[in-house]
Amino acid sequence: MRKALWRGTLFCNCGRNTVVCLCTMMRKKRRSSVDKGEAATTASKAKKSRSTGRQPKATAPEETNESVFNVFLREAGVTLKQGGTSNEIGVDQVVFQKRIQQQLRKSPRFPGIVQDFITGLESHSEDPERFRNCLLPCVPQLSDGDASSVSSFQESLLRMLLGIEILQTPIINTLLEKLPEFMFDGAGDGGLSIPRIIINQLKWLDRVVDSKELAAKLMELVSVAPVEVQRDIITSLPEILEDSQHNDIARELNTLLQTNTQLTVPILDALSSLNLSSSLLTEVREAVMATLAAVQLEDLPVVVKFILHSVSASDAYEVVNNLRKKLELEQCVLPPVLQASQSRMKNKAAAVSAPAAGSSQDSVTLILDGIKSAVRFQKTISEAWLKAIESVHEAEDHKVIDLLVLLILHSTNANQSRRGAERIMKVKVRTGMIQEALLQKTFRDYSQVMRGYFSSILALAQSLLRSPDPCVVPFGGHMYRLSFTVFDSYCQQEVVGSLVTHVCSGVCVEVDMALELLCGLVTEKPSEMALYAVFVKGILDYMDNLTPQQIRRLFHLLSRLAFGPQQQASHIQDDMHIVIRKQLSSTAPKYKRIGIIGGVMIIGSMGALRSKVKESQNGSLPQEMFRQVTALLELVRSSSESSPEAAALYYDELANLIMTSTLDPQVQENIAKSVLDDFQNDFVVDLGPEITGSFPFPARVMYNLDEEESQGGIAINLLPLLAKDIQSKGEQQSQTKKAHKRVSPLCLSPFFRLLRLCEEKQHHGDLEEIDALLGCPLILTEMDVVEKIDSLSKAEKEFFCTLLFHTINWFREVINAFCRQKETEMKMKVMTRLQNITYLQTLLEKALAGTPGYVPPVANFDGESTEGVMLSTTAPANKAKKDGTGKKRKAPGKSSSDSSSLLDETTEADETQQEQPEKEKEKEIRQGVSLVSYRPFFRELDMEVLSVLQCGLLSCSLLDSELNTKVQEEVLLGSAELVFLLEDMLRKLEFSLTAGPAKRAPFLKGRTDKSVGFSHLQQRSPKDIASCCVQLLPALCSHLENCHNHFQTLLSENNGVVDGPATDVQEHQLMSSSYQLLLQVLNTTFSWSGFSLPGQRSLLKKALGVLAERLKEGRSELTLEQLVKHSVEYLLNFRSTMPNLSTALCLSQLLSTVSEKGGNPATYREQTASLVKGFLCQAWVTANGERERGNKFNEALHTLLSIYLEHVDDVLKAVEEIAGEGVPELINASKDESSTSWPTLNRQTFLVFYKVMMAELEKAVRRIPAGKISDDTEAQSEKLLTWNLAVRDFHILVNLVKVFDSRPVLNVCLKYGRLFLESFLKLGMPLLDYSFKRHKEDVQNLLKTFQLSTRQLHHMCGHSKLHQDTSLTNHVPALKKSLELFVYRVKATLTLNNCQEAFWMGNLKNRNLKGEEILSQRSQGSDDDEDEEEQRSLLPQEQSEDEAQESDTEESKKTNREENVDQDDHTDDSE
Repeated sequence: MRKALWRGTLFCNCGRNTVVCLCTMMRKKRRSSVDKGEAATTASKAKKSRSTGRQPKATAPEETNESVFNVFLREAGVTLKQGGTSNEIGVDQVVFQKRIQQQLRKSPRFPGIVQDFITGLESHSEDPERFRNCLLPCVPQLSDGDASSVSSFQESLLRMLLGIEILQTPIINTLLEKLPEFMFDGAGDGGLSIPRIIINQLKWLDRVVDSKELAAKLMELVSVAPVEVQRDIITSLPEILEDSQHNDIARELNTLLQTNTQLTVPILDALSSLNLSSSLLTEVREAVMATLAAVQLEDLPVVVKFILHSVSASDAYEVVNNLRKKLELEQCVLPPVLQASQSRMKNKAAAVSAPAAGSSQDSVTLILDGIKSAVRFQKTISEAWLKAIESVHEAEDHKVIDLLVLLILHSTNANQSRRGAERIMKVKVRTGMIQEALLQKTFRDYSQVMRGYFSSILALAQSLLRSPDPCVVPFGGHMYRLSFTVFDSYCQQEVVGSLVTHVCSGVCVEVDMALELLCGLVTEKPSEMALYAVFVKGILDYMDNLTPQQIRRLFHLLSRLAFGPQQQASHIQDDMHIVIRKQLSSTAPKYKRIGIIGGVMIIGSMGALRSKVKESQNGSLPQEMFRQVTALLELVRSSSESSPEAAALYYDELANLIMTSTLDPQVQENIAKSVLDDFQNDFVVDLGPEITGSFPFPARVMYNLDEEESQGGIAINLLPLLAKDIQSKGEQQSQTKKAHKRVSPLCLSPFFRLLRLCEEKQHHGDLEEIDALLGCPLILTEMDVVEKIDSLSKAEKEFFCTLLFHTINWFREVINAFCRQKETEMKMKVMTRLQNITYLQTLLEKALAGTPGYVPPVANFDGESTEGVMLSTTAPANKAKKDGTGKKRKAPGKSSSDSSSLLDETTEADETQQEQPEKEKEKEIRQGVSLVSYRPFFRELDMEVLSVLQCGLLSCSLLDSELNTKVQEEVLLGSAELVFLLEDMLRKLEFSLTAGPAKRAPFLKGRTDKSVGFSHLQQRSPKDIASCCVQLLPALCSHLENCHNHFQTLLSENNGVVDGPATDVQEHQLMSSSYQLLLQVLNTTFSWSGFSLPGQRSLLKKALGVLAERLKEGRSELTLEQLVKHSVEYLLNFRSTMPNLSTALCLSQLLSTVSEKGGNPATYREQTASLVKGFLCQAWVTANGERERGNKFNEALHTLLSIYLEHVDDVLKAVEEIAGEGVPELINASKDESSTSWPTLNRQTFLVFYKVMMAELEKAVRRIPAGKISDDTEAQSEKLLTWNLAVRDFHILVNLVKVFDSRPVLNVCLKYGRLFLESFLKLGMPLLDYSFKRHKEDVQNLLKTFQLSTRQLHHMCGHSKLHQDTSLTNHVPALKKSLELFVYRVKATLTLNNCQEAFWMGNLKNRNLKGEEILSQRSQGSDDDEDEEEQRSLLPQEQSEDEAQESDTEESKKTNREENVDQDDHTDDSE
């Protein structure tokens, strides 16, 4: 091996052991043989002088001084030269070595002749020139013209002599003695370092005679030599010494490493090339790791590389984790150096990786290259890095290196590490461990390094932005934004291209985030973004899939670029104009809508208020620009007059623009100048003595709040306008041309909104000019029409419903306008308008019930194709109204999507028992349909309207005998109005603060746009919404306390009974709804994921502080943990007055949410469990005195029971308590009675209890740690006891099927029975393997109990097949497979413990639930007893004959099951 290596590498005197260096070094050595004193002369002259002076030099010294050394060399074929001429060799070096050895050995003076030879060598080497010649390669003699016998390149004389074993040791001694003479000389002429050449002579010798002695002498030299020589010696050690010396030399180098940090790099280079034992390698690595903090920055890459390349599979994680902790890249980058390197990068933008001299980023790059190579070639290291990063559990502990390593793992994809890196990144971002601050720091300080991983950064950002988890999407956005900000133009182009792709993807969350990022980049870097405006403009071709809000954003950013103050992207102005004109001229409503939205956004950018550039300029809009704005405004207005919907959208969009933008005064004035006059002309009439005209209903002035000013007053001309509009619609169908402008009541609310916002802007929030509209009446008709709705014609019914919709929407818009007015009179009027809305809504419910198939007028005009909205919202309503009895089967208070998950699991018998009385009751309570499905047809209420909640609650005690409030000065809120506002608030919060998973629109399904009715809300950030909620929290808490007091008073008056004679059912219902809504609003607020972000910590503390202060005011500054504690205490006070189970569930969820905000949620688990158990052990009665029931009650019960079993300390004990005590009580009770200890458990709710208990039991056993062979006796006993309890609970639950044998119960049992069995096989059986010998009785009892359960499961499989119920038989094959596995697993356990004799098999019969044999599946040849099943006797010698008869019958169980599986297959095929 060494010989082969010698042939390949020996010729290289530079010390590099690579064949590549051979030719290069040959040329260098030949050049170095030229006389160094004649540096200026040419190579040809040097050769000439050498050839002419050869003969005299060859003879003269030989005649005068014929030493043994000279004679032997001459006879062997080497001619020594003097001066700068190389020694010559006339034979091959192997021949030369052989001749010398023979001469020495054959000499009569041997071995003394050796010393003479060495003495001759020493005397010859006294002359530095001659010594140098001996170190340099010999040249072949070419005088005879025959060079065939001599190689073109020969080793140096000393190198050849070192190959002769009898001379090696003395020559080595001579060389090492000579070395100190040249130590401090430095490099000579031509850059030759004599010490280095001497060391190179010792490398790669075929055999080292005395390796130990050589190692000792070299280390002595290291101790005295200067740094350069030390480095040369140390790096050459692996090539000089034999393997036997490697461990010893490594120990010495390790010691040296601790004392001399200057030699870190050469020592580590040497160590990495030495062949060391694993223990020594570990010792060296630990020593290196200990000095990591003191290592120079430029040496760090070598250190890291050594550490990672010396890792074994067993200690990879430990080493990598330790390295990760000690590697402080943050200290590697100094701001001045950073700034200099960044400026250099910007100056050399073309050279992407321009090397910055002395830049610390270069060292970081080299460190990462070392990590990259280790990760790429060692699977264990990539896994160790992933595990090390994953094991960090505090955000503060994450470092820059974590992000960089994740990028390395992603970019190399070594051993499929890309997927792991993506997964860990998502998990860390979702849990808040890796935060934006760390990302910013990495981009800021390591931009040059990060640039190398741009493709991975882009891929990760894309993956995060596309994630269905809303928590990780913003982080992907930050990666995009920072990449654009920090990197060069190529990267910027890629970022913009990728964001445009996201916008065109069609996934709502992805589109929103991408547009938000593009808008942000336009604001931050307008000039850079202008370069890529053409890319963004491409989105205009894909607007079909964008929502109105997204279209607004798109036009906002494009118009900012094209028409903004700087007009950086003016080259796309023409394209924008073309698109807008094309969309506006379209007859399709969808495209016209896009044209109106886009046109108004462009007007906003063109007409934006300019800041003053110079003192001389007044900052006003240039005249040409103002002309363009006016022209575009007129174009959009005239285009929108074609239909009322388009006109209404135009008014709404203009109103939004005025509200959200600061327009130039000229533009503002231009918009507002005609609005007031037009509104008065179109919609307002003076009140006269009578109203003329023929209408479907008699006209009447209604809802006038300014009675005293009735003379000369005004009114909203609604009924006549609506009648005229319907009439003109009919005329328009027959006539194609329009004679004059059509005024539609559709435009009433949008036009008023525009008017109000114009007034607010012009008069700085003062609405005195238009305050008459708050109290002015409307021209409507008598509302008692609703009582005789059934007698009206279809057209009259629809006219009346439309009139109600317009009236309600007018009032909603009026409240939007005046809700912030401070005067008491105005507040009273706003409150009255709220009462008008709630009253009109009750009328509308009745009117809609009598008008099937009615489609209301559109109220939100930017909706995603209003036709689609109509279909999706009216279809359920029509379905609900098909027959007279089912009018109210729509969800009475919740959205139509809240269908019960338990509905299909209740038995048909139960359904028929519950349906009839419920329908009758609902019919009695409220005749009418729910307005839930009609919400898109109401105008949106602004967030400011919720400030009305700050008014007090109007209670019965404040009313006098005539139901008038005693104190008129105080503005109070009625319970119906409170419910109305809270429902609206909850919808807003659920839309803004509850981030749902991003899902693609289902294929070929009607797309229901959930954002309809939230246009204004969408323009506010979730943080703004959360801040508004926190401001309203004191008011919400006041209302919560009022509800609590109301029910407490009610209970005390009725002696603790809810359904006392004094209970007003309607008021009870409203107060219950208020109570529940308030808790839901609080829960949704505190559930906002944004509270977990570092920047929102103060907002969370403020919110919790509001709750904590309700308990005791004037508290000093509290910690978050204390605030959570006091908030929980405050909320627990409400538990005594819960009116129904749904409200109790809301309180439990709120308590759980608040307790999670602290650092230690486990401390509140007991409180939550205790609270929920109290609710479960309470009998829930309605205001009518009947027991609560129905699907909603079952859903709430399901969730409550799940919360209880999740929070209770011992799940197994809790399940046993319910199943072992509560259920037997229910079985023994009469038909309609409940369990005494668990009043919520009755025959209707048994399925709910059963399903939750099975699910939670299965979850609990999955959490039991798997048994390990290393466990001590105590740990084994504890785990065995837990499994015993779990199996006992499972046995109880499975046996309940004998009593409650309905299909849903069987379904639950089959599903969770299989899951429990699988967990037992995976986690329980290994424990039994190891515990068998120590706890054989416990193991035997456990298996016996479990065997009873598996037998019952087998019977259930037979029952399912017998009844051919597909919902049950779907579970059978998988369950039978698990039962089969269980049999063999038990056999394996017994075999492992040398008890296989205890296991024997027989036939098992198929039986039904009652244990009766199923004759159709009778097993042939089964003569055994009917109770035969698996029963294990663990000690065969103690087994009696009787026991043997009852023992397991596994063989037949196996064959029989196989037969059944075959039958299953046939059945499935036939089906």
